[in-house]
This record gives sequence, C-alpha cells and structure tokens, in this order.
Amino acid sequence: MADISVPVSTKLRPFTEDEGPSNKYLDEALEIDKREGLLLAAKARFVALSIIAVFLVFLIPDISVLYYEVLVLGFMAIGFAQIRVGRVGKSRMELLLLFMDLALMTIVCVFPNPLSDEIWSASMQYKYANFPYFYILLASATLAYSWRTLFAFATWTTGLWTLGYFWASSQPAVVPEISQWLQGNYTNYAEILEFIDPNHISIEGRIQEVLIFAIVAGILALNSWRSRRLLIRQAAAARERANLARHFAPNIVDHLAGRDQPLGEVRSQPIVVMFVDIVGFTQMAEQSSPERVVSVLREFHSRMETAVFDHNGTLDKFLGDGLMVTFGTPDVSDKDAINALNCSVAMQQTMDEWNQVRKAMGQPEIKLSVGLHFGDVVLGDIGSERRLEFAVLGDVVNVASRLEALTRIVGAKIIASDAVIEAAGGPEVAQKAGFESCGLQEIRGREATVSVWAVPS
Repeated sequence: MADISVPVSTKLRPFTEDEGPSNKYLDEALEIDKREGLLLAAKARFVALSIIAVFLVFLIPDISVLYYEVLVLGFMAIGFAQIRVGRVGKSRMELLLLFMDLALMTIVCVFPNPLSDEIWSASMQYKYANFPYFYILLASATLAYSWRTLFAFATWTTGLWTLGYFWASSQPAVVPEISQWLQGNYTNYAEILEFIDPNHISIEGRIQEVLIFAIVAGILALNSWRSRRLLIRQAAAARERANLARHFAPNIVDHLAGRDQPLGEVRSQPIVVMFVDIVGFTQMAEQSSPERVVSVLREFHSRMETAVFDHNGTLDKFLGDGLMVTFGTPDVSDKDAINALNCSVAMQQTMDEWNQVRKAMGQPEIKLSVGLHFGDVVLGDIGSERRLEFAVLGDVVNVASRLEALTRIVGAKIIASDAVIEAAGGPEVAQKAGFESCGLQEIRGREATVSVWAVPS
C-alpha cells in the first residue's frame, strides 16, 4: 500500500533585485526604505541649506547675497518636489529633478553673481573652491537613491562640470591687463602663473575634482548596493516567516524563526495526524457556480486554519475541500494528542456556528468529517537539491485518512483511534470531550482492525 505523503515546502528561493512586484514583502520593504530615505534626505538637505544660508550672510554682507539665497530656496523646492514624486523603480520625473539639482549647483559654481558690484571673472568663479558643494548633493542622494542612480549622478556631475569648464574658458577676460602683467612678471613660474591668473583655468585641477568625486560616488554606490542586498535578505526573511505562518501557529513561528534549521534533520517521531473533509462537497460543487464554490472554500479554510492554530497544530496541506493537520511537528509535546482532540471538537463547533449563519441566509448546511490517528512517522526533506519538500511519511498518515472516510460508514462526525485516546489521557478524557467507544472497526486497505472512538453525528 502506497504511503500518503503531503509535502510542505521548506526551502525558499531567495529574493533577487530583479524580481517583480509579485514579491509583496520586497515591494513593501523597498517602498518603506525609499520613503524613509527621501524624508531623511529632505531633512538633511533642509538643515544643510539652512546652515549655508546663514553662512552666506556672513560671507557676503551686502545686497548681492540675495542672489544666492534665492538659489538656496530653489534647492529646497527641488527637495520638496523629490518627496512628492519619489517612488520605487524607474521614474523619469525623479531623474529630471536630480538633474535639475546638479544643473542648479553648476550655475551657482560657474556663473558670477549678477547682483555683485565686484569685478569677478567667470574663470575665477569656476575654479575657486566651489566644487565641494556638489558633495552635499551626493550625500543627500545616497540617502534616497539606488546605487545605479548614484553612478548616473556622478556621470551627470562630470558632464555638467566639464561643460562649465568650456563655458568659463570661452568667456572674455574681465581685466586682461592683470593677466598681461602677471605673464610679464611670472614668465619663469608657469605653474604659479596658472594658479593666480584670474582669467586662466587649469584643466588638470578640474580633472582631479571630478575624478575624486567619481571615486567617492562609486564607494557610496557600493555601500548602497550592500545596503540593498541586506534589505532584500530582510524581505526574504519576512516572506519565509509568512510561509511558516501558513503552516504553524504564531507562537510556533516565533520559535522556529530563531533556529538555524527550523524543521530539523530527517527523523522518526510520534505525532497525531488529522484529516478533515467536507461531506458531499462534490455534489454541492456541481450545484453552485465556480465563484460560489471558491468563496465557500476560502471561508472554510480560514475557519479551519484558526481552529488548528488555536490548538498549536501544524497545517500540513489544504486538500481542496479538506486539509491535513499534524500535532507534534516540528517538536513533540505531551499535549499533542489532547490538542488534537480538542481541535477536532472545536472544528465541529465552528462548523455549527457557520451553518447557523448559512441557514439564516438560505444556504445549505455543510457537514464535516474528521479522522485522527497517533503513531510514529518519518519526517524529513524529500526532493532534489533545487527544491526540497518537508514531508510526513508512514502508515499513520494512511490510517488517519481511512478513519476520516470511516465516519460516513459509522455515522460519526469525528473518529479517533484508540492510540490517540490513550496518548491524550485515556477513556475519561475522551468521554469528557464527547467521544464514545465504537470498538474494533475494519478500515479499507488493512487486514487488521482498529479500535476507535467517535463523536456521533
């Protein structure tokens, strides 16, 4: 006789960054991370720009400071817009705002203040100590954007700064006589001349600026990639926990989540196996629409799942119009059998309550049959290296299934083997739970009879 084996998947495929929106735990984690990053970046930007705005008043103590203060407000407005349009995944609007950030910073660093009365060349504006302000934008972007976007950030900065170089270099000299005088007096000091000439820009210095910026951006992108991988692992852990919650009670999930090998090695141990089935479901399904059938099954599964978890059972598998439950997996306890008996009774009580609701709605009654058996089974992973399934194997599984089918013959709602009753505490416990002895019964596929207890219909 072939064993009945209903597997439960235990080897979960890890998340990858390319997985689509069907992975809701990853989607939720990325959405939360992106939103938190944007808000944190906005706060950091506001603080940094506020400090700069105050610093500018001391640096430029005249009316021309208003030019830079207006540009500071522009950066704040872009930051606010980034919060409004920010989302997970590719967003052209976000990329546009990011580019606007860099373009505005380039304007600040390259174009002389039009409100200033001082004589100041475009070359001097471009080359003297303004490029470090780009690092503020880079740091802010690190909080909110992916590692791929940081590479784009570095590329755009390099391009804009290079364009700024060509533009500033092409501008006419503001005070050409200064350059002529310096050239005449520093002919033998070319490097010093390049540094102090207000109308000359050293290309080597600009290359150094963007090269260091790109290296820093690359390091930050690597850290962002590392953080994203950690987030993906956390999302995978959340999904694994949710999968455990489909089979185990919440308290057992908490226990298993703290183990390196939650379900343990292949082993043999005594457990209670329960089979539950809707009586006459096939006929009921033939008389109802597919949508109605699915709706009934969903509510049935939900009610049975609650009863299982309330009694520390393990939901091994939904079987269409039924389910297989085990008590004593993954760990055995001295209450497994009594939990199983109480769970079977609770299931019938749940069905009675549901049937009262259905009757009030003019819907037919749904009857439930339950079979339980206790004994040693083999627990372990089966399958290939790519996919393993946790299975419950052994004659106990077959007998429990046959006892569920026996309920229709003896006219009972629940049938439990004498082995379950003895493990639960004996006849007194069984009678207290509403069970009556039915003596020895023949079951299909077995030569030996089985002593059983039943809750009459």
